[in-house]
Amino acid sequence: NNPLLAGRAADLRDVGNKVMALLCGVKAAEEPQEPYILVMEDVVPSVVARLDQQKVAGILTAAGGASSHSAIVARALGIAAVVGAGEAVLSLPEGSTLLINGEDGAFYLNPAQSRIDEAMQQRALMQEQRKLAEAHCMEAAVTTDGHRVEVAANLGKVADAAGAVQRGAEAVGLLRTELVFMSHASAPDEAQQEKDYRVVFEAMGSRPVVVRTLDVGGDKPLPYLPLPKEDNPFLGERGLRMTLRRPQLLRQQLSALLKAADGRPLRIMFPMVGRLEEWHAAKAILDDALAETPCPNLQVGIMVEVPSVALIAEHLAKEVDFFSIGTNDLTQYVLAIDRGHPILSAEADGLHPSILQLISQTVTAAHRHGKWVGVCGELAADSKAVPILLGLGVDELSVSAGSIPLVKAQVRRLNTPECKELAAEALTCATAAEVRSLSSRNG
Repeated sequence: NNPLLAGRAADLRDVGNKVMALLCGVKAAEEPQEPYILVMEDVVPSVVARLDQQKVAGILTAAGGASSHSAIVARALGIAAVVGAGEAVLSLPEGSTLLINGEDGAFYLNPAQSRIDEAMQQRALMQEQRKLAEAHCMEAAVTTDGHRVEVAANLGKVADAAGAVQRGAEAVGLLRTELVFMSHASAPDEAQQEKDYRVVFEAMGSRPVVVRTLDVGGDKPLPYLPLPKEDNPFLGERGLRMTLRRPQLLRQQLSALLKAADGRPLRIMFPMVGRLEEWHAAKAILDDALAETPCPNLQVGIMVEVPSVALIAEHLAKEVDFFSIGTNDLTQYVLAIDRGHPILSAEADGLHPSILQLISQTVTAAHRHGKWVGVCGELAADSKAVPILLGLGVDELSVSAGSIPLVKAQVRRLNTPECKELAAEALTCATAAEVRSLSSRNG
């Protein structure tokens, strides 16, 4: 019944397995000296963050989904990840030759040399494309007809901000503050939070910083903030729903952000908003913090993750300064597929026409009221999705720092009128597969 121990169940199981291995005389696997592929049941974000990128060439998991938090962190670190491959992968003989493709989720056990050679050629081509994109990463993302799109960075660690700037980030489109909280053994107070956030603001200079308030629950537990067990945690007390029930926690974070910004462009957004009343409640707490710490360069918006928000975007657009569409959660809620489900997650495709309809509706409402719209989910870095998102009128794409040069390079090859035609046709499709096929033909 100890809440702290309940929150550290995974750690306890890990220790238990090590003790059991010693008692049973099972020799623990030793980390190879050469690069290897790590095969596990699942990987939590804290484990991925500690991996040696020079040794771990890839990750293959039995459970999890392509938009699960661990997969997102892996991609941010530049580690190829194939997740949700099924229990059978746990029986693969250690030391086998394994080829994984983090682009399409395919993996091959003891592949033929011809397949390895083909993969090596493909990787060499991709590396050449990346090298060229990185050489021009500081240039703006402007389409061939002169339309500029802001390309921002998704950050989990405050220390990564400087590297994102070097890769061409024009802003921070999503600072995941829950990972900032996870970097501390106990809840950081206001002073500690302010210190952490200042690292990002100082690295970004005059560039805007979009900060998502604490978003825990669902697949992101916080050990020192145990939440009651729920049958459907993704539909329960998470994101803003959780912090509104702990208003002092939200007030403290907002105060730290206002102080850390120190006049620099701060964009605060609230996650998991599903009702107008929640937006009003959060804004009231922010207004209270602003009375004590004014912030002259501030915009306040919400994440569009819950379908109800996209459907009432017209009402919210009158009040918010911006929308940021979190396509990972929006997809799981619209399609009713748990983003971490080991079997179904591969079917949760953000290019499903229903998702595109909601994005289109959100953008239309926002632009009618002079507000901007960003996309900070994994879809923003999907090469098949980028031209469609531009065609729908999305103003900002926020992606992992490593993806910034490639997304910018793709935008520079696109033409806005053609993207609009593509998006209009995509909205008439019936399946995600049709949309992807359409995008491929027009690529």
